[in-house]
Amino acid sequence: MKNLCVEYGYTSLNHVGEELCGDNVEMSVNGEWTTLVLADGLGSGVKANILSTLTSKILCTMVAGGADMEECVETVIQTLPVCKERGVAYSTFSVIHVNTLGKGHLFEFDNPEAIWYHNGHTCDFPRMEKLICGKKVFVTELELEAGDMVFVMSDGTIHAGIGQILNFGWQRKDVMEHLQNNINAHMSARAAACLLASACNDLYLDRPGDDTTVAAIRIRPRCEVHIMVGPPVDKEKDPEYVSQFMESADRRIVCGGTTSQVVARCLNRKLKTSFEFPDKEVPPIGYIDGIDLVTEGVITLRRLLSLSEKYISVKDLTPKTYSKKDGGSLLANIVFEESTHIVFFVGQNVNAAHQGLDIDITMKLKLVERLAVNLRKIGKQVTINYD
Repeated sequence: MKNLCVEYGYTSLNHVGEELCGDNVEMSVNGEWTTLVLADGLGSGVKANILSTLTSKILCTMVAGGADMEECVETVIQTLPVCKERGVAYSTFSVIHVNTLGKGHLFEFDNPEAIWYHNGHTCDFPRMEKLICGKKVFVTELELEAGDMVFVMSDGTIHAGIGQILNFGWQRKDVMEHLQNNINAHMSARAAACLLASACNDLYLDRPGDDTTVAAIRIRPRCEVHIMVGPPVDKEKDPEYVSQFMESADRRIVCGGTTSQVVARCLNRKLKTSFEFPDKEVPPIGYIDGIDLVTEGVITLRRLLSLSEKYISVKDLTPKTYSKKDGGSLLANIVFEESTHIVFFVGQNVNAAHQGLDIDITMKLKLVERLAVNLRKIGKQVTINYD
């Protein structure tokens, strides 16, 4: 159980014609605890965005800081105004507070009920009703296991298709069935949330009639990925450097032709190169026994950076897993979907093969640093070792 991690991700659709989303998601990681808050402001546009942002930030800060859950909910309910015409709160919310053992709480106020993915099936939580400041709040004690996911969503999800493809919107049982048929325990929280939001967008015919947000957390095993990008400056340190690279990793990736030659030599193993080009813009991969993936260097890392820009965008609806077999796609699947912890081994030796080309060590360092920024945005724990 100590090797479990909490993974999170979300995707949002703006109401058609609006630049700002009326939903807002805040996330915080504090030690072993992860807090995710999804708030839905009444209406759409600027006003809804301000209210949902205020709600999510207050709740996330208080819950992550260790405040009592009922106190947090009471603070928000007393802070937010109530719509005089409709008699409803200006913002609704769902709060997940869970640790790496899968234990925690789920609090829901007027959002659609959370969906639990457990043992390959979608199901409901046993929800207990509480009155806090005269408002009905539903509370769930969480006991999650590896592979479990929890989905929270704004009401744009269940309104999807209403008056268009569907007369009465997307019924909850249909949402649950869609998830059960299309996700699995190995899919990341980001990919699963995007899949459901994309289905909602299809039902809206690409013109969402309501702000729609799907957020998910997933309890998953820790997976540490080591990525070697370049050999060290001192060639005598090659064996030691490769030895460190091989230790304590669940997956091992080598990027760069010269780097792969160094690794193969230090491990006394053969380096084989593929002659297949699944993508003509990405050089072919290679093979070394004991190494999960061997790719070319700078060009493949550029592709990975480009893919990471789309992956971190909460508005992007393209699938977050890649079926292509080129080096960039294979690398992206491991780094985005499989990893929880990533260690870059960045050797700063100047590659003689790059003399006269638009490639230098500075470019490689900047690529790794920009990748690290994007990976941290999606919750990856990233370490960069320079040598």
